[in-house]
Amino acid sequence: MTVITHNRRRSRLSTLVNQPGGVSVGVALDQARSNLATLKARSREIIETQVAALAALPAPSGADEGALDQAYAHASAVIDAAGPFELNDLCAAAVNLCDLIDGAPEGRPFDWRIVTVHAQALRLLLSLPPEAADARAKVLDSLKDVLKAKIPGVGEGEA
Repeated sequence: MTVITHNRRRSRLSTLVNQPGGVSVGVALDQARSNLATLKARSREIIETQVAALAALPAPSGADEGALDQAYAHASAVIDAAGPFELNDLCAAAVNLCDLIDGAPEGRPFDWRIVTVHAQALRLLLSLPPEAADARAKVLDSLKDVLKAKIPGVGEGEA
């Protein structure tokens, strides 16, 4: 039996990783939170702008896919801006609108009142103080009811 041996070369990366130094996980998380906090005001501006643009969209005539695409883009932008700051109620409302647009039957006119209601709900959620958890929950429950009514079978397995 023949045994082949060779000298293993250590990679430069493994040498760097094994050396002491760098930043602890706790310090890195604190720095990340601090960096993120500086962007919170800008995030709110983006959310407010997107909600205003969503509310300003004119109701389309017929099955105008362009208007639905714009509404979907505005709702997605709200999710993108609110997500990193754990504004879960805003994300949930915007996701609900996206789900309704995704589930809309093709070739049939979309009930534009849904977009209007979601824009108003997003404005309301933005205006509520953080401690108004019950009011936020009621708004989200109402939006979920719209989803269940418009797209049968959605949310039936939820408790």
